[in-house]
Parts: sequence; C-alpha cells; structure tokens
Amino acid sequence: MPQMTGAQALTRQLRSEGVDTVFTLPGVQIMAAFDALHELQSDIRLVHTRHEQATTYMADGYAKVTGKVGVAMVVPGPGALNATAGLGTSYASSSPVLLISGQIASDALGKRQGQLHEVEDQLDVFKPITKWNHRVTEVGAIPEAVHEAFRQLSTGRPRPVELEVPPDTLAALGDADIIEPEGYPADVGSPADIRRAAEILARAKRPAIIAGGGSVISGASDELREVAEFLQAAVMTTQQGKGIIPADHELMVGVNYAMVEPVKEVLPECDALLAVGTRLLFRTFSPDNTPDIVHIDADASEIGKNLPTEVGIVADAKQALRRLLEQLRAISAPKESRRREIAGYKKAAADELTELASEQMRIIGDIRGALDDDDIVVSGMTNIGYWSHVGYPVNVPRTYLTSSYFGTLGYAYPTALGAKVGQPDKRVVALCGDGGFMYNLQELSTAARYGIDVVAVVFNNHAYGASMWDQTHQYGERFIGTDLNNPDFLKLAEAFGVRGMKAEPEGIGDALRQAFQANAPVLLEVELPNMMPPFQIVR
Repeated sequence: MPQMTGAQALTRQLRSEGVDTVFTLPGVQIMAAFDALHELQSDIRLVHTRHEQATTYMADGYAKVTGKVGVAMVVPGPGALNATAGLGTSYASSSPVLLISGQIASDALGKRQGQLHEVEDQLDVFKPITKWNHRVTEVGAIPEAVHEAFRQLSTGRPRPVELEVPPDTLAALGDADIIEPEGYPADVGSPADIRRAAEILARAKRPAIIAGGGSVISGASDELREVAEFLQAAVMTTQQGKGIIPADHELMVGVNYAMVEPVKEVLPECDALLAVGTRLLFRTFSPDNTPDIVHIDADASEIGKNLPTEVGIVADAKQALRRLLEQLRAISAPKESRRREIAGYKKAAADELTELASEQMRIIGDIRGALDDDDIVVSGMTNIGYWSHVGYPVNVPRTYLTSSYFGTLGYAYPTALGAKVGQPDKRVVALCGDGGFMYNLQELSTAARYGIDVVAVVFNNHAYGASMWDQTHQYGERFIGTDLNNPDFLKLAEAFGVRGMKAEPEGIGDALRQAFQANAPVLLEVELPNMMPPFQIVR
C-alpha cells in the first residue's frame, strides 16, 4: 500500500469517484484537507463560500442540474450545524449531496471537555437528514468510507450522506489504497408486478399519470412520454417533476401544488393512475373512491403511504417504465386519442390560474419569454416563486429547481450559484424574495470572486409576504414581526462588486434580457405589492 496522509486519501478518493468541485469554508479542523486539495487544483475546483449554509445549498444546486454528486466540506460544531438547512433540503428533494464534516481530535471524542467546535454525538444530529453517515478515524479506512458514501448516493433513492473525519486522522500518515469508481445497476422491478401493472393500465378507459422528482432523477423523460402516448393518459407532475414531459405536450395537463391541483379535475373521472417517483400527497383531492393506482418508486417506504396502491413497483423509474411499455405493447394496442378531453382539463387548469393570480401569471409569462428552454430557474420561497411552481412552463428536465416540501427560505440564491457552477454554459436565474435573499446576500461576494454569472431577481414587498398575508386574512390585520427594513439593494450590489438593476413588474422581461447581456453577476430588484400565495387562497 502507498503511504499518504488522511487528507490525501480523502481528496484522492474524491477525485477517483469523479468529483470535480468542492464547496467549502475553511477552519482549523479541515485545513489538512485544504492543503491536500491544493495539490489537486487541476482536477478538483475549490469554491469557498461566505457562510457554511451556502456550501450545502451550492452542492445541492450543482447536483440537481448535473445529476452528479455535489460535495460540501465544513468544520464541526457550528459549521456542521450551519450546513444542516441545505442538507435537509437535499434530503427532502432526494438530491445526491456528500457533506464532509470535520471533527474534534480523536482522543477527545466523547469526553465532553469543551473542545473547540465540539458537539457531543454529532453523527446523531445528521441522522434525520441523511440516508447514511459515518465517522472514520484511520487513514487506511478513508478510501473505503468515501467509496461507500458514493455507493449510498448512487443506489436506490439518492439522498444526502455525511462523512466525518477528525483532524488528527486527516494529518496522520498511513497506508491507503485508492479504490476505482464503480457502476451500480439500477433496480428494474419485479416482472410479475410490471405485468400486473400493464394489465390494469391496458384495460383503463381514462388513465392518468402523475410524475414526481423521482422520474426526473432517473432520466425517464422519453420513457414516460412514450407510456403516456401509448395510453393516451392525462399527465400531471409535482413541482419537482416539472419538465419530465414538455409543458406544451398535448397530454400535459398541469402541476399539482398547494391548493392549485389539476388532480381535482382529472382523478374523479380517472379509472387508473400511474404514479412515478412521487409521494402522492394531495391537498384538494379526497382519498375516497380513488382509482386503481400503480406506483413506481425507488423507495419502497413511499408506496402505499399516502394513497392505497393496487400495484407497487420498487424500481428505478426509467427502467420500470421501459419494461412497462414493453408489456403494454405485448398485450394491447395503443389507445385512441383523448386529445380533446385532455385539452379540456388543461384549459380548466389554466383558467383557474388566470382567475386566481392574473398579475403573477403575467409576470411569470414575461420571465419565461426572456428565457430559453434549457435555461435554469431556481424558484425561491416568494410569491412569484410559489406561483411559478404551477405557472412557469418547463420543457426540459433539471431546469427548474425547488426546495420540495422543506420549503427552505433563503436557499434560492446560493442554490442558483451551485447550479451555474455545474452548468456554466446555461443562463441561471434565482427568483428570490426580499426576506429570503437577505439570508444569503453575503454570497454576492462568492459570485463576484468566482465570476458566477447568476441573475438574482429580488422581489421586494418589504415584508415576509406570505406571513403578512396570513395576518391580513386570518388574524384581523394584527401585524407584528412581518415587516422588513431593507437596504438599498442597488447600493448593496455595488458594494459587493456586482451589477445592480431595478425594474418595474411590467418590464421584467426586458430587464432580464439586459441583465444577461452583462455576462456578470446581477442583482435585479423588482418592487411588488403583497399578493396572495397559492396555499392561502381567498376566493
């Protein structure tokens, strides 16, 4: 075995696994790893942030747009705790993120001495928001631990993992063998279950499909479209499934989110529902009298959790849909066109959006008009972001990013930075509120430092808007704690060396086009009144 330091074993194994970028922030317990990364600068890019929360957000954005593992590294204690919001977001949205966390010295573990950055049982902190986590204390064991982390990230449901290494282990010299990367076959599902599923769907008169983030993660776009066209099924997605089938496809009805759900139109007339990579959690549809449900998911625990399932297929969506299509073709002919019927569902969904949020739909339409199909939008926790889940048309997978059910305020801008690092040739826009943007405004420095040309659209209503709307309509206008004292955003941008712009809502499309021409990081402020969110609809 060759001799190397623990830090060299760590970074060389990361390189072996194909890692090309690490999002990090320095600190005493991980400086040996920084020094080892200095040796590998031609292979692994180090991007240092201004707050640990941005390390995992950026890693998440990178992972979501590339499909590769996003890697973050932080010190223990406060650094690791700061990174948990981003890691929790990755967990909620099934994103493959590896967090490498420092530790206190090995001989101090468990002694409660009050060592710098000490958190007793730090591994336990991460258990609810990771698929797997582990501490390694021997140099020779580091490559295998990293390799196992990548196995966990590359099989089944891709949720984040955390690996801890004490500073003395990183600094120590020992024998270690770097392991070659490995390919992992995808689960294809039970042939018997796929046959039963095909029989149910083939005899259905009005089938429907709902696709979630799992379909995007597996790259099942072509397979899902072909199954939908064979069945002439009405297609809906979740916010994370947007783009799995183009928004302008004749079978695509709309997106289910909050209180705006096409399922309430489609499912009462549906006799078989194919659910792919989704939790099947609806707000507006009663579980009574549900159709026969065929559920494909990489995570067995999701099948039957929220709605009763006739057939559950534990498999990778792409592989299962490919085999399902083969079975359908073997036992039945393609269904007759339902174009007119499905167009009616689609019109009803679009009309509801126009009725509920005409101003938001106009703004979202202007944003969409300034972007190409493969440009990337990160939709933040702000009014235009919420309504974009249902109103922003997406035609290409992995171009629309959300924080899923975690609803992470402040994630949009650093996530967009990570997305731009992962896809530098694509234009990236972060839709931020004034409240959420202030969580990570310091990352304007990161954008300027590395030339990460993201356009941050900051919708300024001088409030935590959804909470103020709640106070307006649920608490008798008893306002407290929801108004904001904001800085001058244009001067703020200038102070960080970033271009600042301001636009009226009516001119947002033209302002975006101008921002893109800068080929530089841009902060675009748009002042808006407080408007109704889709989860607090007042009719």
